[in-house]
Amino acid sequence: MRSALSVRSRITIGSAVVALVVVAISVFAIRVNVESILHSSNVSLATTDLASFERDLIMNPGESVDPPGAGVLVLVRAPDGSIAVDTLPHDVRRAVERRAPGHEVFSASEDGTPYVVVAQTVRTRSGTWGLWAARSSASSNLALHGLDGTLLVGGALVLLAFAAASWLLATFSLRPVSAMRRRAETLSGAGDDERLPVGPAGDEIAALASTLNAFLDRVNASTVREKRMVSDAAHELRTPLAALRTQLELAHDGFGDADALAREILEAETSVIRLTALADGLLELSRLEGDTVGSGPTVAAELIDEAMGSVDRARMLALAKKVDVAFDVGDFDEAAQFAVEPDAFARVIDNLLSNAVAAVDVEGSVALSVQPIAGGLQVEVRDDGPGLPPGFLAVAFDRFSRPDESRSAAAGGSGLGLALVRAIAETAGGTAELANAERGAIATVRIPNM
Repeated sequence: MRSALSVRSRITIGSAVVALVVVAISVFAIRVNVESILHSSNVSLATTDLASFERDLIMNPGESVDPPGAGVLVLVRAPDGSIAVDTLPHDVRRAVERRAPGHEVFSASEDGTPYVVVAQTVRTRSGTWGLWAARSSASSNLALHGLDGTLLVGGALVLLAFAAASWLLATFSLRPVSAMRRRAETLSGAGDDERLPVGPAGDEIAALASTLNAFLDRVNASTVREKRMVSDAAHELRTPLAALRTQLELAHDGFGDADALAREILEAETSVIRLTALADGLLELSRLEGDTVGSGPTVAAELIDEAMGSVDRARMLALAKKVDVAFDVGDFDEAAQFAVEPDAFARVIDNLLSNAVAAVDVEGSVALSVQPIAGGLQVEVRDDGPGLPPGFLAVAFDRFSRPDESRSAAAGGSGLGLALVRAIAETAGGTAELANAERGAIATVRIPNM
């Protein structure tokens, strides 16, 4: 069930509840402590009242007991049970008469007035004397009633002050959130200047704003990337679509000529194949770039099998140019696992080998090496072709990037092969690199162990 209260209200109510518990415990503790102090004071005063009688009985055991001063409430019982002194109120005296002499403290009352009674005994040569002294607790109770009122009012004021302070602190603390919300309402779309305000405090809210800004950066980058992809795709699709339309128009003119019609249909089929490959490449890239978690796990033996299949396919492509495709594989740990699907790994090697075969001259050579390295595996494809233009290396893995005429044999591709290679490698947590060697080019892909 959703709460209709704001965060500020919930913080204030929660703080007030905590404060109420703390204030209640504090008030109770203060009240109990003061009550104990007042009770101890009355007991101490009553004990003091008995001290003179105790001293007199010990020092002058044969003399009669002197009467107490005015307002002193005591009862002295002789060893034979007679009452030597009695100034206690009636009801208090009756409570004392029912008790044997001893050392104790108890309560009694007279017409609703509470008393604290202290009992003691004194041993003399004539026997054991019983002494009782009483002190009225009325003034103490009156003081406690006054304290109760003071504590109640003070506790209420403290609670209100705490709630108000919590409200103000929550309001002040949530000001950056309100500023972020107002700024977020004005965000309209991708743009480098669209950011949420980050407070100077460096607290959790500032960290949240920084995280959200990083998220906005990723969204903006993704939007820009998608816009560029759409623009590039539209540009790439325009040429084969125009060629396909022209071929179909020419096919109309060849209705009376079966050979010409077949020729135009075959050319149109080639354009459709190219369009299909382009669409498949874009879909695969989109899927890979949206996948931040690699697949797998795949053991090294499965990847080696896929690499051998890729080499076989590359050798078929290389027959026409008499290109030699060599393959070397290292010794892998059988327990090693990698976050890449076998078919994705095959696409990586297929793209690298087909690019290398297309780049080399007749009777050239291409070499594939799959070797274990510290923490993963490394795929390396070398060729002895003319190499890559220096300006192309920086954008080689971008979509629709193609080298210039120095590798004209590779012309006509979709420009998505290397982009797919990088996307697959990065999805598996690895890297893809391309560089020129002393002769030809070297493509390197590294994939870490899981």
